[in-house]
Amino acid sequence: MVGCQLEENLTRQEKGDFKFPLGVYPVEEMTPRQGYTLTFEPADGEDEHGEEWEEWPDRYVFDAVLSAERVPALCRQLFAMFPGRVYPILDVLGHDAHREIDPYIAYELVPIEVFTDAVRRFKDFFFEDGMCGFGAMSEAPFFYVFIDEHKIVTIRAEPTLKERIEKLLKAFDLEQVEEPAGADAASHEHRTVLAVPEDKPEMLGPEEIVEQLRDHWELVLNVDPEGNVDDEGNNLGTTPWRCVVRIGDLPKARYAEVLLYADCLRVAEESAFRAADRLAGKSGSGVEDAVIVASDRLTPEQMNGMLGKKKKLPQGPAASGTVRSCKWL
Repeated sequence: MVGCQLEENLTRQEKGDFKFPLGVYPVEEMTPRQGYTLTFEPADGEDEHGEEWEEWPDRYVFDAVLSAERVPALCRQLFAMFPGRVYPILDVLGHDAHREIDPYIAYELVPIEVFTDAVRRFKDFFFEDGMCGFGAMSEAPFFYVFIDEHKIVTIRAEPTLKERIEKLLKAFDLEQVEEPAGADAASHEHRTVLAVPEDKPEMLGPEEIVEQLRDHWELVLNVDPEGNVDDEGNNLGTTPWRCVVRIGDLPKARYAEVLLYADCLRVAEESAFRAADRLAGKSGSGVEDAVIVASDRLTPEQMNGMLGKKKKLPQGPAASGTVRSCKWL
């Protein structure tokens, strides 16, 4: 079965009876504190576009910190509270030069079994790797569970579920405290924890797992496709991009790397599709079985380094949609 494997010889940091995730750990002295906080958030109004799915009802918010070996068991109990279909969520500390986290979300409901099956198969990635966070939400009832890259569990739930969640947390010996403390309460480091053994092709690395999750959970990159801003909201204009296009179905798919300039995600991906289609020697209809698996912005220095010394770049900014390189990986 396709899965993942932990890197050998990783050392888990422990403080008393508290164990930190292998992929995120403090680098200064601290005292971890298990427990949870509880706050109330009132219902949201419509967003600026009037989209009803953006409206969240009155809800209680739990933020729970507990020792790493106990997080999967708590999450199994929480996932069992979901209805039959959910919207999966995935955050990944990615490679984009102007965005720290790649936020993925499903806009179509998927069966809860599809969500939990992936959680089981990639358990070490989800619960130990310091480069990802994940979760899911439902609308009826409103219920949201997210385990961030520090493996802190955030629960948002409509008021009817409050008592049930409190009883569950109590069953895990978690009490309401003023300031629970996990790895993020001090200076800390993040790392990936997965090995990619050459003799076990069924064991996937982080990028391959994200690719599979995008397929199975129907995830899309949750950024404005018409804009190009950094994490502070600054407009970047036209920037270099690296897009990876998968052509064909797994496991026999081919991958094309496209280096280009674009002023938004939509232009970058449309330009990458056209370039990959030309590389494959197909007509325009050939793009129908192609999938973008990576869309990362680059710095000019990164772009120059990837193009290599043989490519002489023109002076001044390139026009949006300009492709500089397209090759098979």
